[in-house]
Parts: sequence; structure tokens; C-alpha cells
Amino acid sequence: MPPDDVTSDRSASLGAPDGRIDRPPFLAFVTDENSESALRGGLVELLPAPDIRRGGIRAAIRALEREESPRLMLVDITGDSDPLEALEALSLVCAPDARVAVIGGQNDIDFYRQVTRDLGAAEYLATPLTRDRVLNLLAPLLTGDEVDSFDQRGGRIVAVCGAKGGVGGTTLAVNLALQLGATTRGHVALLDLHMRGGHAAMLLGLRASNGLRSALERPERIDALYLDRIAVPFGDRLRIFAADEGLDTDPNPTAAGVTTLLDLMSRRFNQIVIDLPMPPQGAERAVLSLARQALVVFGPDLGGLRDAEAARRMIGQMAGAGRTLTVLNRAGMPGALSAALIREGLGADPDCVIPDLPKPVAKALNEGKPVVDVSSVFRRALAPLTQEISGTGHGHKRPNLFKRLFKL
Repeated sequence: MPPDDVTSDRSASLGAPDGRIDRPPFLAFVTDENSESALRGGLVELLPAPDIRRGGIRAAIRALEREESPRLMLVDITGDSDPLEALEALSLVCAPDARVAVIGGQNDIDFYRQVTRDLGAAEYLATPLTRDRVLNLLAPLLTGDEVDSFDQRGGRIVAVCGAKGGVGGTTLAVNLALQLGATTRGHVALLDLHMRGGHAAMLLGLRASNGLRSALERPERIDALYLDRIAVPFGDRLRIFAADEGLDTDPNPTAAGVTTLLDLMSRRFNQIVIDLPMPPQGAERAVLSLARQALVVFGPDLGGLRDAEAARRMIGQMAGAGRTLTVLNRAGMPGALSAALIREGLGADPDCVIPDLPKPVAKALNEGKPVVDVSSVFRRALAPLTQEISGTGHGHKRPNLFKRLFKL
């Protein structure tokens, strides 16, 4: 049944492929018996049986690598040798719309302000906890009565742009999305804006769902439930949003539709990878204005080099566009331009180089499997780009605590 006819069906839950109606309301990890007792006593009227487990923030990270994020999570940083690093790691596996409260042993106003105002945590409670403090500070977070001080919550948007058709932009977008999920254990969305003849779902052996075109043409109809219904799951961390419109149709995605859709998606996903048609029209330009990073994919030929430079220049001039990265695909193929000529044409080395791998790429396509699962060479070549986008590479400077959860 298409999404248009089932908007009242609340049995589907994004990120819950086993069919659960809703995500857990609360999950806590604490390091001592007194904190556990205060939590149970303070929340007894709201949650008769709250899920409270023994352990610190590292245990919480391990749990969220396997489990669905709750609506409210409480983590204990007491005794952790590097709580900022641990909280950053938590932000990578925790859904962006989950609220996170922190408890710890430090009790001063400067630390409280750092954690809540500068770093994005919903609340900080100094130990020892009491039932009254738990009720007063955590109950509003559970009931939704608190005022959210952030206007732009959510994950990073990465636009993948093929400089011209056939250069492998879709292949890169699909495998990048998979690598981001595997590397960070975060929630990742892959949005294919090639409304006619898009291949993103096919590359994973999936069929596009109905409803994306309607969402992009009629944004007033989009809500969180509609988003759930048009998502196609791949594993437990990746969701595909794609259309399969006929070549005789004339889809008309709007800038308002894209903006509304991405606003909803950014509340659910840590990373949003978008396979973007080029040259950009109104809807695609809206994506580029919102993207934290844009990847320009090109081949090692004169036309590809020319188009890549033009695309990079155009994206860089757009207001709000983030950093533009160049990705050379099929490097070393027969008849390819030399590395020196490509460097001269771009004015710099490409940010990422993918070697020519015709056999494993064709094998993956024909079997409906990701290239990263078929070719270790492709996987290693993509790894630096994945690290750059996710911020998991060596030498990454940690910004403020929850910058990954909030677009600040």
C-alpha cells in the first residue's frame, strides 16, 4: 500500500526494522547504587520500570552501537579519564533527535554552562542525585515540556555531485553512506534525487518505495510518519529514500519540498548523503545551500576535469555552501590523464582518489552488492574520505561536545 493511503498507520518505526511501534522512552547508565535508587524513585510516577543499567558512558556507547536510541538518555561520566572524547563518541551513535542528559561529580556553574549551553546536552546533574532533583530536571525532558534552545538540530548533509553522467557519483554516494554507518555506527540516510532512472536503491539490490516524488512536490503532506513509510531499510543503520519514476513522467521537486524533507531527516539521522543531479536546478540548489560538504566526482579525462572545475567553482560561490571536496574516480584507467595534468587542471591534488576497478565494480552491480563488500581496494581508497566527513580520522580536532548532534 503506498504511503499516501496509510498515513494513519503508526505501526512503522524508522530505525526499528523489527516493527516496534515506538522507540524506548528512557535509558540510563549509572555507576553507583545511590544514583540508580534516586532515578527509580524520582521517575516512578512517569516510568514505573525505567531501564537503568550499571556502567558509565563507555557502556552506553557500546549499547547504542547495537540498540535503538531512546528518546531520553542519561549517561554517567563519573570517573571517566576523557569525558569529552567519550561524549563525542556517544554523539556518533546516538540518533540526533534523542535528548542526552549527563551526570557527573563536578558541581560548579561554569561546568554546567559548558555542558548545557556550549556543548548541547539537554541537562547536567551533579552527583549525588536526589529523587526531587531527578523529578524536577528529568520529567520535563520525558514529557516534552522543556523549551528546546536549538533551532538547527540534526546530522550533517553531504551532497555527492557527479561532474557529468557516468562518472560514478551514485556508486560513491551509496558506498560512502554504508561506510559512514559502519565507521561511526550512527544513523545514516541516503537520498537519491535522480527521480527518473536513479540507481542508488538498485546498487543495493533494493526497490525504491512510493512517495518520495509526492513528498518533494507537496511538502505540506510530509511528517515524521510519512518519512518512516517511504524509507527502505538496508541493515540496521542505513535508510534509502529513492524514487522510480518512469521516463515519460515529469517530476517537479521543489526547493520547499527538499528543505522540509531534509529538516525532518536531520532530526533522525547523524549523516545524510544525497546523490545530487547536476547541473543543479531549484531543488538541487536548496540542497547545496544546506550541505555541510559537497563532493564533486569526476573521471580522469579532459571533459571530466573541465566539468569538475566548473562544478567546484559554482558550488563554492553559492551562499551557505560548505567545503567542496574533489573525488577522482577510475584513476589509472586506459587512456586516463596523468596525475600531473589533473593536478594542473584542478590547481591541487584531488581530495580523494579511487582507482579503476572495472571487474569488482561490475560484479557488485550485477549481484546487487555494495562495492565496499566486494573490493578491499575500493574500501581502503574510500576510507580517508569517510574519515574526513565523519570526523573520525587521526588528528581530528574535537570541537565542542555535541557539535555532531547540532548544526552549529
